Amino acid sequence: MTHPTRRSDLTSERIGHNGLMASYSVNEQAVARARQLIDSHQYVLDSVWADVQPSADDENAFLESHSWKEYAEWHLGLTDGANDETKARYGFVYGDFRRVHRMGLVACQYRAAEWRHKDVELAAHELLQRLDNTRA
Repeated sequence: MTHPTRRSDLTSERIGHNGLMASYSVNEQAVARARQLIDSHQYVLDSVWADVQPSADDENAFLESHSWKEYAEWHLGLTDGANDETKARYGFVYGDFRRVHRMGLVACQYRAAEWRHKDVELAAHELLQRLDNTRA
């Protein structure tokens, strides 16, 4: 019997149903948008990310009145190989479609680090540092 916390067991649980983990590239437009929002003080410092992170319904409502380009600007990662203008293309949301959330950036950095998406992790880290330095 294997111990349930062995690395090989955890790895198999984290990899998708097809045995492959998605890969991401950094969405430079989202990074630029986040920088602009931070510089103009459009951020929330203290929030419970699980409570404010956009749901599927929130995303659908946003897309009813905004373009895919605007939707993309809220996601630090672009799923490699996914079609543009599909939700599957965009990952690592960092805000609530109005403001950057500090805890959203923390969540992006943590999740990217957990899944070894180093470029997205570093982008989230840089934005978190920018936010913390802006308010210092």
